[in-house]
Formats: sequence, C-alpha cells, structure tokens
Amino acid sequence: MTPYLTPLTDEDLRAAGIPAPWSYGMADRVRFGEVDMLHHVNNVVYLRWYETLRVHYMDDYGIYTKAGPEPKLVVKSVSLDYRAEVTRGASYINVARTTEMRNTSFAMEYATFVDGRITTTGAAVVVLLNADNSKRPLPDALRDTLRDRDGAVQL
Repeated sequence: MTPYLTPLTDEDLRAAGIPAPWSYGMADRVRFGEVDMLHHVNNVVYLRWYETLRVHYMDDYGIYTKAGPEPKLVVKSVSLDYRAEVTRGASYINVARTTEMRNTSFAMEYATFVDGRITTTGAAVVVLLNADNSKRPLPDALRDTLRDRDGAVQL
C-alpha cells in the first residue's frame, strides 16, 4: 500500500502508474468534507491540495533556504484543468514539478492521479520577492536545484 502524506520515491510513483518525469508526489484519500453535493471533489479543493503539495515540495527541496535571506515566495497565477471526476473515498496521488525558470519566477505543474490516470492538472507561477515586495532574482543555488531535480529550463 502506498503511504499517505509522505513524499513518494520514484519507484513508488512508477509502481502507481505515474510516468517520468514526475518525481515528487504524495498520496492521500479524499475526505467527506472535500466533496460537493454531486459527490465529487469540489473545485477549490484542488487548489488546497496543490498548495499543500507546493509547501512540502519547497521544504523538501530546500527552496526556502536556497532563495536567500527572508524570501517571500508568492503565487502570481494558478490554473486548473479538470479531466475526470474524483469521488469521496478515492485514493489519489498529487505530483508536482518545476518546468521553467525566468529571472525572478518559476513555473510549476501539478497533476492528480487516481489508479494511474490523470484526473486533474494545474499550473502556478511563483515569484521570489524581497521584504519590500520588489522582485528578487532567483539565486543560482535555487536554479541548480530546480534544474537538477525537475529538469526545469531557463527562459
């Protein structure tokens, strides 16, 4: 059985039917409070799931530390694409990766898999700011991590 709320290894992800290049993910189960009156996961829940995954991803990859002193990492934009419903009680795996980097921001992709099939995808642009909310260039250590871990490309 796949462990819940624990970062999964590449081997765990492949065994669950999740293809490369996805290399960061966590499993969980849909809770009663996450479904709407149609008995499927409410749209806003995916944003919460992906936000939680993003925080774990940044912690586990050391992004807060590599971003420099007192970093402010803020989400500039998000999007979701629903492909299939997910219902109460279903086990799922959410995955995340960084695909692109710019001077002061990076783009992340997300997906939700149920039984090895993508049900939902998402994207976010995360911007690095200084304490005064001015944009801060991504440090080389952060760029190296995103490139080495996820294959993110510089634009």
